[in-house]
This record gives sequence, C-alpha cells and structure tokens, in this order.
Amino acid sequence: MNFWQELKSQNRPILCSAPLDGVSDLAFCKICLDGGADIAYTEMTSTNDLYHKSKQLITYLKQFKGTHRVGIQLYGKDPEQFTKAAQIAESLGFDEININFGCPAKGVISSGGGVMLMRDLDNIYKIIENTIKGTCLPVSIKIRAGINIESIKKHGLEINYNAIESCNDIIHNTNNQITKITALDLLNKIKNLPISCIIIHGRTYEQLFSGEINYNLIKECRSFVENNFIESKKKNGFSPIIIANGGIIDDITAKKALELTQANGLMIGMGSYGKPFIFNELKGIKNNNLNKYILNHAKYLFESKPQKAHLDFRKHLLWYLKDNENFVFLRNKIIKIESLKDIEEIINNV
Repeated sequence: MNFWQELKSQNRPILCSAPLDGVSDLAFCKICLDGGADIAYTEMTSTNDLYHKSKQLITYLKQFKGTHRVGIQLYGKDPEQFTKAAQIAESLGFDEININFGCPAKGVISSGGGVMLMRDLDNIYKIIENTIKGTCLPVSIKIRAGINIESIKKHGLEINYNAIESCNDIIHNTNNQITKITALDLLNKIKNLPISCIIIHGRTYEQLFSGEINYNLIKECRSFVENNFIESKKKNGFSPIIIANGGIIDDITAKKALELTQANGLMIGMGSYGKPFIFNELKGIKNNNLNKYILNHAKYLFESKPQKAHLDFRKHLLWYLKDNENFVFLRNKIIKIESLKDIEEIINNV
C-alpha cells in the first residue's frame, strides 16, 4: 500500500512536520513523531550534493535510517540530478520523497531554485518525471500559491511563457500579458504525472511567511486535482492528497484551514517550535508533559550530534520555555548550557 494511501485510510486529517532549515534534523523529526506527527521531513537536501555523493551529506542522512515515517525533501533545478538523487534517497531508507518548488530563501532562489522554478513549468515537469523514474517510493511536491512575473524578472531569470497553460487563473494586464503564475497553473502542467501528495503553502512568494492565507486557492487546487489527475488514480489508486500549509499554530488556525480548504491534512512548521506535541493536541490528545519532551529531544540531539548538541539545543530550549514567567532569568542560563546535565538542572528548577 502506498505510504500516503495508508495515512489517508485513517479517516482523519494527516499531520505533517515541515522541512525547516536549520531545525529539522534527526532529533527534531523524532520528537515531532513522538508528538503525533504522521510524517516528519528533513531539511531541504541539495540534489547537486546527493548527485555528487557528498561524503558529509551522506553520512548525515545515514543517521535517519531506521527512523520510519520520515520523508526527505529535495531541492535543485537540474532534472538529470533528480533521478540519481531519488535512487540514493531510497537506498538510505526514507519513506517518501518530496520536491521543493516553494522555498523563497535567497540562497535557493538566487540560483533559480525553489519557488523560482515556477518560471519554467516544463522544467518542473521534467524534475518530477525524473524523480519518479528514480524511485519506487511515493513522490510529493511542495509549492506556493504563486509568484508575480515581476518578481522573477527582478532576479534576472528567464521565463518560459510557452509552458504556462492557463487554468482560468492567470491575471492579464491591459496589454494582455501574463502577470503571475499560480499553483493551479503548475498543477495543470503536471496533471499527467502520478504524484501522491501536493503540499500547498497558501501564500505567494511576495508574502513570504506573513499575510493572509489564500485558503480558497487551496480548495480550488483540491477540486482540480480530484477531477484531473487521472494517472495518479491509475497508478496509486487515489487522487493526490492535498496538504494545506501556512499560518497553522494552534487548534483554532488548524480547524479554520481544514474547514476553508477541504484539504486532506495539514503541514505545521513554526507552530511546532517549542511545541512538538502540537500534532497530538490537534488529535485531541492532551496532557503532554513539557519536561518529558524537552529531555527526550535533548537526548535525541546529544545522541545524533554529540559535538554540537549543546549549541543546537539552546534555541529549542528558548522556544520550549518562552512562555515561562521566569523566562528572562532562564534565558541567561539557557544560552550557557554545555551538557545534558545543564538542561536537566534548568527544567528541574522551572
């Protein structure tokens, strides 16, 4: 059974832990899975580094082997590299492969990757097609609501206008020129590919991580996928699952997103900072012991990154204890932690 089909059969919203740069290491993935996430994603992984078999990267990714319900997120722009990267990802034991077409980070878009790939939908098609060729694992994509043509031009990147197939969603100006590319345009282009899941951040590139979420667009994408992704239905036995992403920080925002988008599930990013049990809370599982999560997270980190765990965990402990009434006092201790014992002493005196 396809990994996503198994999750869908549970007849409840699927909850995903987002790929977060500088955060989603093995320890964070494990603590989010402990906290109720159905799947946790690695940080973005460069297909260029995988293609050239970076020793440092392969060593890092090997840590994930044996930890199930973890997906690897790939980013890059060369379709040829994705086939080999997918093969390597599967050999490393990941359960799922996600391709990033939505990242707005400067370091990614400056080279034409991430959300800037929307400028050439033909290339996106080839990237997904080559990834599927390289693996037996289910393949998903992560996209944004859209991007303005002017934003692409500002980065000096060429736009493949011929590849943009309208889904009656493209806005034209008075000169009848295309002014933006949306998630629906992208989905229209790839509707013949048998992907398993589509994760949609409901904000545009221009909005980055703030502003109103376009819930209606995600709902339109759900409808489009149900009616047009025939190959996915043939190969997988179901239409691609739609996961809504963006601005989900608690039960209220989660219910709103599910109600307005009719998505199959949610992806939570910054809402899990200091609260990896948010997934359990959304499933109705309360009484999550904060200190237990802190200690387990710290132990996971010291096991996987013994040399720099104390440095990495400082930000997590600040997130965990940010609402404590003695936070200012605790902060001075947190930024000086050097060992697991230091962490235990802090939480035992909270």
